[in-house]
Amino acid sequence: MGRLEDKVAIVTGGARNIGAVYAKALAAEGARVVIADVLDGSSAARAIEGTGGQAVSVEVDVSREDDTLRMAQTAMDAFGRIDILVNNAAIYLSINRRPFYEISEEEWDRVTAVNIKGVFLCAKAVFPHMRDRNGGKIVNISSNTVMAGTPNFLHYIASKSALVGMTRSMARELGAHGINVNAIAPGLVEHEGQTVPGEISASRVSARSIQRRQVPEDLTGALLYLASPDSDFVTGLTLVVDGGNVLH
Repeated sequence: MGRLEDKVAIVTGGARNIGAVYAKALAAEGARVVIADVLDGSSAARAIEGTGGQAVSVEVDVSREDDTLRMAQTAMDAFGRIDILVNNAAIYLSINRRPFYEISEEEWDRVTAVNIKGVFLCAKAVFPHMRDRNGGKIVNISSNTVMAGTPNFLHYIASKSALVGMTRSMARELGAHGINVNAIAPGLVEHEGQTVPGEISASRVSARSIQRRQVPEDLTGALLYLASPDSDFVTGLTLVVDGGNVLH
């Protein structure tokens, strides 16, 4: 029996890449999974079902409250409960890095609407269902760029910095309801759909204590820990998973 047997997990941005790896790892531990993504998540859901798991997909723009409420209701209709929320959806791959003074107001608003407001709305949507069961796990996906102060990426780093503060504040607010709120701050993860120039990949590897490429599967141990009963007395934590780069 897996650590998450009979639990229900929502993974935003779960249709592909790291999000799909998160969803698969949760399902492998027994969780029934809701894949919530602005993209079609049916393929990721079928992949989980093909290994004997249970999953459904729902099209969700996390920056729209109606969509996030529908996401929560989909989970309740399909599985009758919500135990875990992984706030993974974010704008990242489509960002062109540039000095902060060249970022347009429109681009700033687009990034923060998904990366900050989306986390707020998703947590708000699942909270009543977790409160009713007096328990739940919320895992926010931040970034080690918050600690590194990476240049030419200000709107993204501002959004991921906000998640660290939101995680701490939500942990304070929701502890009385039996809900743990933690965050993971990954390093640069190389995965399908992402092109990382060779010199950038090499420089990131050389800066790590564990000198190899970081892949999505490097994050699943931390995720499962924070989503499982193993972390029942841990909340407000931001766990850096980057092979010993920023050493925060």
